[in-house]
Amino acid sequence: MQLTTSMRRALITGAAATVLFAGAGGAVAAPSHTSPAAARPVAAAPSPYGQLQPLAALSAERVATGDLVAAAKWGTGGPIDDPAREQVVLDAVAAQARQLGADPEVTVRIFRDQIEASKVVQRGLHRAWQADPSQAPAERPDLDEVRQEINRINGALVRAIADSPAARSAPYCGPLLTAAAVRVGHERHIDGLHAAALARSLRSVCGGA
Repeated sequence: MQLTTSMRRALITGAAATVLFAGAGGAVAAPSHTSPAAARPVAAAPSPYGQLQPLAALSAERVATGDLVAAAKWGTGGPIDDPAREQVVLDAVAAQARQLGADPEVTVRIFRDQIEASKVVQRGLHRAWQADPSQAPAERPDLDEVRQEINRINGALVRAIADSPAARSAPYCGPLLTAAAVRVGHERHIDGLHAAALARSLRSVCGGA
């Protein structure tokens, strides 16, 4: 599908966020007698930034599907808001969260923002296409196929939420999440519309386990 390239030209802008690094308080001496198994190096747990970065990357990926949803709905007269579909998504992610031992209420809260972020993209693109019909997509993607891709991203996002309770509840979550979002935006050359949607999608990530 050929979507407007003008919507992808600008790089995300924003102030640089401070990235906090938590170092070890001091070296710990190894015991004088250790078994071979105990002597094996133990993989370090992901840093708080490392836990939050997948959330930013997956959110950006989900925001990008808003282009396809907007194109699928363009010219059909169908509304952007779809409460029935939204409830299906929220019920599904809540069930996945329970299976993974994550908080379903927190997961649903984050996904409400994800859904609203997609609407930001859809409304923005529809306004742009109405103002300049030559920029409108020439083809309409299959909405069911688009939703299959969204469901794949949703599953990965639920796992990322389940894997990051400590980072999401930490007092420095906000700066680290902002840094991750800025990095993702630069890597993907996100424009202003999609940057605003990405910020909207991450609104409830910090502050809850």
